[in-house]
Amino acid sequence: MLHVNPKMLVRLTELEADLLHRRAQAEAEGWIGEIEGIDLTLTFLRAKSDETQRRAQRPAVHLGIPTRHRPQESE
Repeated sequence: MLHVNPKMLVRLTELEADLLHRRAQAEAEGWIGEIEGIDLTLTFLRAKSDETQRRAQRPAVHLGIPTRHRPQESE
């Protein structure tokens, strides 16, 4: 699953506004199938936006860099 960069939240908001405008136009024209498709897309877009906002609030976890241990030489 792809994650959205939190810096792109503004773009998701722009996409939502565009979809709402397109939905209003489809409603005015009576395009029932188009309205259903836009509603589905809006549902997924809002879920992705919510997930991105939650991920942006979580702190990053530093896992460190693994090192290789060399076996001890026997004497």
